[in-house]
Amino acid sequence: MTNTHLATQLRRHSMLLILLALYVLVAFTARGFMTIDNQLNILRNIAVPGMIAFGMALVIIVGEIDLSVGSMVAVSACLTAWVVEKASGDAFEPAWYFVALGIAVTLCFAGFVGWFNGMLRQRVGVPTFISSLAMMATLAGMANLITNGSAIEAFPSWYYIIGSGRFLGVPVPVYLLAVAFIFTFVLANFTTLGRSIYAVGGNMEAARLSGIDIWRTKKICMIIVALFAATGGIIYSSLINSGNPTIARGMELEVISAVIIGGVSLFGGRGSIWGAFVGVLFLGVLINAMTLWGFNPYAQQVVRGALILGAVFVNFYIDRK
Repeated sequence: MTNTHLATQLRRHSMLLILLALYVLVAFTARGFMTIDNQLNILRNIAVPGMIAFGMALVIIVGEIDLSVGSMVAVSACLTAWVVEKASGDAFEPAWYFVALGIAVTLCFAGFVGWFNGMLRQRVGVPTFISSLAMMATLAGMANLITNGSAIEAFPSWYYIIGSGRFLGVPVPVYLLAVAFIFTFVLANFTTLGRSIYAVGGNMEAARLSGIDIWRTKKICMIIVALFAATGGIIYSSLINSGNPTIARGMELEVISAVIIGGVSLFGGRGSIWGAFVGVLFLGVLINAMTLWGFNPYAQQVVRGALILGAVFVNFYIDRK
């Protein structure tokens, strides 16, 4: 019994052990990896995909998927810049309330898109794989339509603080990542909604017969991931000080990869926010390590693809167990 329990724990925390082994390997083979600045740089780089991964983990656990998050990041950056530009009359240094208006409009738009994706699933019965794929193309087109295919530079000089600023030496996006983690961790583990998410993902019919509003649960998860993606777009617009329709291309694959690597089951009903964080941190550390090792950028893509494929196999193996 003890050996069985130990084997179960090893499988459950296998990705964390691999992450620790990677840390040890890179620490001894890559100069400067363990410096505080480099570790903060890793956390800053994974801030946007990380917070989206937390939302995506909820979506996959509840039995759905959202392929439109990358396009949501792009259109959110562009929409924020567009609103600031139009509301301020293309002022050289827009007032703070114009920026606040742009952020508010963007978050409301993202919430509506998440709700709409959930409504399509409920009313029409279209799988979210299909509907979010269509939404991905739609949002990408909207980003280009808003900007006419070029960047909109409409932000005031202080706007860089959101994406590039520091507080007590720690980048602001890292704080936003921490807030997103705490929010989703508490929601998933200590709330009635969190228990409903696991119940719906594990057995939707049984959850319905238990009195759980399954469609409300799914829509909330879709709204959360859309809001996190919009927040990521705002962060990126601050980093580059503009709304650019070309940012975050392929980010949906990076996010889903991190979630799968972190042990969230593609069949729904199993996984954790902590596992999603471990997965996104693993990818961040791996990319940082390959850069320090001097890997060819194209070779990095090959390695990442192979690891994702391996993680999928491990995921299926654990599900069979």
